[in-house]
Formats: sequence, C-alpha cells, structure tokens
Amino acid sequence: AYERRFPTCPLIPMFVASDTVNEYKSEDEAIHVIERRCKLDIDAPRLLKKIAGVDYVYFVQKNSLNRRERTLHIEAYNETFSNRVIINEHCSYTVHPDNEDWTCFEQSASLDIKSFFGFESTVEKIAMKQYTSNIKKGKEIIEYYLKQLEEEGITFVPRWTPPVACKSESSTFHPRRPVSPAINIPESATKEGLSNKEILNTPSSPSEPTAGTPDDKLDADYIKRYLGDLTPMQESCLIRLRQWLQETHKGKIPKDEHILRFLRARDFNIDKAREILCQSLTWRKQHQVDYILDTWNPPQVLQDYYAGGWHHHDKDGRPLYVLRLGQMDTKGLVRALGEEALLRYVLSINEEGLRRCEENTKVFGRPISSWTCLVDLEGLNMRHLWRPGVKALLRIIEVVEANYPETLGRLLILRAPRVFPVLWTLVSPFIDDNTRKKFLIYAGNDYQGPGGLLDYIDKEIIPDFLGGECMCEVPEGGLVPKSLYRTAEELENEDIKLWTETIYQSASVFKGAPHEVLIQIVDASSVITWDFDVCKGDIVFNIFHSKRAPQPPKKDSLGAHSITSPGGNNVQLIDKVWQLGRDYSMVESPLICKEGESVQGSHVTRWPGFYILQWKFHSMPACATTNLPRVDDVLASLQVSSHKCKVMYYTEVIGSEDFRGSMTSLESSHSGFSQLSAATTSSSQSHSSSMISR
Repeated sequence: AYERRFPTCPLIPMFVASDTVNEYKSEDEAIHVIERRCKLDIDAPRLLKKIAGVDYVYFVQKNSLNRRERTLHIEAYNETFSNRVIINEHCSYTVHPDNEDWTCFEQSASLDIKSFFGFESTVEKIAMKQYTSNIKKGKEIIEYYLKQLEEEGITFVPRWTPPVACKSESSTFHPRRPVSPAINIPESATKEGLSNKEILNTPSSPSEPTAGTPDDKLDADYIKRYLGDLTPMQESCLIRLRQWLQETHKGKIPKDEHILRFLRARDFNIDKAREILCQSLTWRKQHQVDYILDTWNPPQVLQDYYAGGWHHHDKDGRPLYVLRLGQMDTKGLVRALGEEALLRYVLSINEEGLRRCEENTKVFGRPISSWTCLVDLEGLNMRHLWRPGVKALLRIIEVVEANYPETLGRLLILRAPRVFPVLWTLVSPFIDDNTRKKFLIYAGNDYQGPGGLLDYIDKEIIPDFLGGECMCEVPEGGLVPKSLYRTAEELENEDIKLWTETIYQSASVFKGAPHEVLIQIVDASSVITWDFDVCKGDIVFNIFHSKRAPQPPKKDSLGAHSITSPGGNNVQLIDKVWQLGRDYSMVESPLICKEGESVQGSHVTRWPGFYILQWKFHSMPACATTNLPRVDDVLASLQVSSHKCKVMYYTEVIGSEDFRGSMTSLESSHSGFSQLSAATTSSSQSHSSSMISR
C-alpha cells in the first residue's frame, strides 16, 4: 500500500514527482531497499522562494522493507539547502509484539536551521506546518491505498519464508551492495526532535517504541582528536553521564568536551559530576550566559581600565590570557561598576576562552580544552586589599570554579611583591585543590631564568612589558577617575537589573504548599507551553481547569521554611474548600519529575476559562528492599530544606492560529545551551509533542 504513493500521489498535492536513484533486492527476496529523489512544491511565500532562488525542494527518501523481520523503515532528508537547513525524518511500520493483527506506526523528525537569509523563524513555521499536515494525513493516505487494494481483491499477502538454500542464513542480513545512507544529523538535533506515535486500526492499543541508546564505545579517532587520552573507565563514565543527560535534559546536551571537564573536576565520580553539571546548566539557562558574547557590550570603563586581554597562545596551543592585575584599579572599578558588571565581564572572558579552545583544537589538530593565564603583579599594593574589592574577587572565583571547571590549564604569576602572601592567604581557600596545583609563582625577575616563562611561552610572543619583543594590546589600566564613581544605591539598582534579564521565574515548593500559576484562556484551542527545570527535590506537575476564577493569589508565609532565595516565591491558587471534579478538573495526567530534569511540553486547551499549572512536592517512597533507612535519607531528614523543592519555569500561551504555524514559541527556544551544545548559536531547533516531553 505504501509503494502506491509513488512516483506521485494525488492525495499529497505538494508531491510533484519522484525518480528512483538506487534499488537493491536480496537474493532471497527478504530485503528490498529503494531510494528515491522526490520533488516537492512547498507552500511558501513567493518572496521567500524568490530570495532562495528555487521553485521546488528536493528530498531523498530511502524505504527499507525487511520481510524477514516484517518491518518497513522510511528515512528522508533534504537535499536542497542541506548546508543551511537539516531535516531528517524517520517512519516505521512494525508488527505489534503482543498482537500480530496490529500494525504499529511510529514517526519522528528533527529540524535544525543553521541560517536561511535571515528568515529562520519563517522557515521553521513552514516546516512545522508541513510536518503537522503530514501527521494528520499519513494515516488517511495509507488507509486510502489499503482500501484500494481491497477493491482490487488483494486482502492478503503471504508471509515470507526463506528458500531452502537460505535457511542457514543469519537472521540479520547485510546487503552486498551499499545504499547511500540518510544524512548524518547531529546528536543534539535528533534529540530535540518531533514525535508522533500511533497504532493503525487500533488507536487505543499500547505501543512500545524502541528507545535509542548512545553507543557503548566512542570512536578512537574521535577521542584522540577532540577529547584526549581516556581510560576505558573514563570513557564509560562519559557515555553514562551523556546518556543520563539525554534522558533528562532533552535537546540541551553540552558537548562531550564540556561534560568531560565536570567529570575530571570530580575525579570521574559520576554522581558528583552530574550534580555540579546540572547546577551549572540551570545557572547558564537562568542568566542567559549562552548569549552573553552576542548580547552584552562591556561598559566603556571596563574597556579602558580593565587591564586584561587575549594574547596569542602558549607552547601547548592553549589560548593565552594576560592580566596586569598590579596595574588595575580594582577599587575604582568596583566603585564605578559594582560587583555584577565585573562578574559579567569575567564570564564573557570565560565564554570567549571556550570559543578559542574550540578554534585551537581545529588549528592544532589535537584536543585543547583549557587556557593559560599570565598574571603580572607588578604594582600590587595594599590598595588591592580593599575589602569590597577582595569580596568581589572571591565571588568571581566562586562562580568561575563552579561553572568553568578544568578550563585553566596553567596560571603563571609573575613579579609577585611582598604583599602577595597576604592576598594569597585570603584567596587560596576558595580555589579548588586541582586548580592550585596549576599555579606557578615567580618573585621579582625569576621568570626570566631557567624554568621560567620561556618554558611555557615562545620567545616571539612574550609581551613587551615583560621584556619581550611582542607588542601586547592589553590596556595598561590606571586609576579610574572618581567622577565615574556611582553611589551604593545606583550600583544596587544596576546589579538587580543585570541579573533579572531572564525569561524564567523561580519558585519554591514545600511539603503541603505547592506553587501554582494561573493562565486565563479566552479562545478555546489555544496552546499553553511550558519549559521548566527541577533545581532541587522531586516534584509532581499537574494542569487543572476551572470555570471559576480562583481568589487573588496569596504569598505563602511559611516562616519555618525561611524563603530567602530571590524570586523563589510560593503562590497557591486552589482554595482548600474546592473539590476536584466539582470546582476544577485535571486535564493532563500527573507527571513526576526528578531533581535535575528539564521538562518541556504543551497542552491544547479544549475550553475557555482558567487553567492552573501546579508544581507539587513529591515524597519519595520507602525503600522496597529493606526496612532500614539509608544514610542519605537520615541526613536529609535532619535538614528542614529536605521538605523544600525549587523549580525554574517559563510559560507562554500561543494562539491557535500561531500554533498551526509553529509548535514552539520563539521565546522558548532561548532555553538551549547553544555555546556548549553541538548546535550553533544561530540554530533554531523545534520539537512538538502531544504529551509532556522530557
């Protein structure tokens, strides 16, 4: 029935024509693979077609029929604009394992828009519209051709049986002639895919799609080229942590190099590495750190008086950052800018460092995952020990240590004066032991002797202010004019402004006190979308509908829980006298979300009225294997905070007319960790699901 769609299908107007590119049949007729080049007339604005310079779009589709396994797999990818847009679609027809009269159908697709003449969002909407249309018509079309076969008297196809000569063959058949494969989609794109599952003829029957798992072994050339030397145990840890991230942080997976940094920082203890990595991913998302290089311009004061900058690379190929701390007026910078602006500037330096590591990995052909920092302390004095300045420095160290582990390959401290031991005593306790081992400290001119600077940096690039011949463009620093100083009140307001530039909100969830968000829907068939991270504890996510408006929200005042985190509010809307089923109803099945999970989803509203999104505390069940409490449970019970959860969330309502064009909101796409994932910053990835997707 499926083959009757070719070479063209009147039920699919956009399907203009198709040509067979490659075809293979096994000798025992069990395997039949056919590859076609399909010509499509996409429903796109005429202006967009004119700009793109095409009237038709070409896709390559490969159908693999395995009569032995009783499966039909269909793969398709775009040939047109494949360097700008990557579309990959997969469909499969299989026999249900429990009932041979049922045919299971599974369909998934991924979309990765790298660039498209500035019309990325338009292309996304067009692609999503076409995909939605295909989902609706897919079953209709296959049933049309099944009925056509029945009218022709074809109601039964005999099951394949192996010829006598082939009975000893393995159940897995390997074609002798290669068939060109579908395009290789980046892992992050396939994870952030579109999905639609159903069973033909019996929609209510269960289906068990095969879950994808990462390879249990990485390619040796890939490891050597991008990751460096790994023992089998370390490789296994990386794969297991990446698999866990794929299951819980759909579409937001950092690159292997970055996951590896967190594993190395915790000596490949997966539980510890997972904890700090999840905290870091949540932090990046909340403060939009991925976009800092593209959206934030440092104030002119920093550009003029911050005596630091990138300067070539060291002998190992690591990017080299030069900081003339002794020439920098830390007190003046703090008084003129405040802690937050300084912290944001340091974050931008670290983000630039990650980018330069990637570039140098390509240039030198070997993995480079860290940078070298050269700190010149000439001029350091008691002014640098000003208490607010030291406090700002300690906070910066704390944030960098938590979110950029194993990025400092070596720290060269030159011309350390007598006051340096005082500063070192204050700072060193906040620096990780592994990081401290990378410090090399030189007093006076010792850096010029054996074991000095020349062992780590080529003579040609030693900065001129250290006696070298290379002109260094790092600002010379100097005193910040007092006319640029700002009052404490001005700085405080500016600090709040800097760190509230986020589309996400934080909420605390307590035992017996859920957090609830009210959404009023005027037009039925609107779409409520959500994106949230469970930062602490386990929660249950619910969606309710009510025809009556709840009472004005009241802040929960649980003094015993001492809510101190900024923005960590707790709002309850459902009155205690309300009864489920009478005053309000549940419109989605409850979803249990574990600590560290990232959840995205949408709900198409059926009625106008008031919808309530609820995050509720989830109590862990008692251990089934033993009546004895675990050590972790005992420790948790001793802390009041064990009854507190924290979520970070974003919600948006999309009109039904917009939903048909795009199943994801443009704002929701901000949640991707673009700088750390395989996708580029300009990439726009979409996914849709009729259920909550994790």
